[in-house]
Amino acid sequence: MADIDNLSAEDALNRLMDGNARYISGELEHPNTSIARRDSLASGQAPFAVIVTCADSRVVPELMFDQGLGDLFVIRVAGNIVDDAVIGSIEYAVAHLGVNLVMMLGHQSCGAVGAAVAGQPTGDFIDALIAAIAPAVDAVRDSDGDLLDNAIRANAQQSSSQLTERSTTVVGPGVAAGKVNVVPAYYALSDGSVSLVD
Repeated sequence: MADIDNLSAEDALNRLMDGNARYISGELEHPNTSIARRDSLASGQAPFAVIVTCADSRVVPELMFDQGLGDLFVIRVAGNIVDDAVIGSIEYAVAHLGVNLVMMLGHQSCGAVGAAVAGQPTGDFIDALIAAIAPAVDAVRDSDGDLLDNAIRANAQQSSSQLTERSTTVVGPGVAAGKVNVVPAYYALSDGSVSLVD
C-alpha cells in the first residue's frame, strides 16, 4: 500500500456526499479549478477517491460531486463493469496514490444494463458488456419493483464484490484491514442525487 497521507475512506465519502449536496441544491463551489491548481498537478497527483462509473455522457463525477482538478480518479466504462484493466487502474490508485475509497457508481436509465435486461445479443463487442452485467440482472429478475432499476443497483453491488474478491494483493487486503472501503452507489439523473446501495 502507498505511504501517502490521504483522506480516510470515511472522510473521502463525506467529502463526496457534501459535494453532491451542493450539486443538488445548485450551490456549487467549483473547487480546485484555478490555474495555480492546474500548475501544481503537473508534478503529481493525490486524488482522494476512485469513482468507477458509466461512460454515459450524463454522468460526470467531477460535477455531481462538486470537485475539481486532481480530486477524483475517475474510471469510465459502459455499465461500470470490472475487468482486468479497470482493476489494474484501481489498484494503481490505491497502491500508488494512497486512495482509500472506491465508489462503484451506477446510474438511472443505464443503457448498458438495459441491454443486459433485454438479453438480445448484438454480435458486436457490446455483447461483452452484456455478459458481464447479466449475472446482476439474473439475481434480481424475480424481485419486486422495476427490473432495470433493480439491476442497475445490483450491478453496482456486483462490481464492488468482484473488485474486492479479484484484487487479492491490493484492494482485498485493504478492505480486510479496514483501511480501504468499496461502496456501491446509484446516481439519479432525475434529481442529481447520489445514494449508497445497500
